[in-house]
Amino acid sequence: MSIFGKIAAAIFGSPAHAAPVTEVSKQASGAPQLPTSGPASAPAAAPVSGATAAPTPAAVKKMASGADVAAILDKLDEDSDLDDIDWRKSIVDLMKLLKLDSSIKARKELATELGYTGDMGDSAKMNVWLHKQVMTKLAENGGVVPASLRD
Repeated sequence: MSIFGKIAAAIFGSPAHAAPVTEVSKQASGAPQLPTSGPASAPAAAPVSGATAAPTPAAVKKMASGADVAAILDKLDEDSDLDDIDWRKSIVDLMKLLKLDSSIKARKELATELGYTGDMGDSAKMNVWLHKQVMTKLAENGGVVPASLRD
């Protein structure tokens, strides 16, 4: 799975984003379905935060459509046990919040994936570019991302 695919899946497939969808589906059916015994009791679809295959661009757009990225990440941050992280400015902190590998190797792989042409030896510049590029890509794929996170 691509690193950006993992980021998108972690954000848009997160329980914070999936909860409203579940609530809507309950309202649409009239009442929540109660489990029964046997194989028929398995839910038809459940949110998955750790998918094994990369979501296709179309799947990312569908998951992200109208999703408030900042609100989702703020909720994840609020619910996490991480101290002193700033996902709004740091790609490392963003990846840690999403429980993804934030090593320099992973960030270089992400930079290659997203088309970074700068010096990968200058990790500070690369990290700033990565954060902005990830936020821009999330917005391009249907997520609602404040301009302050993209610029």
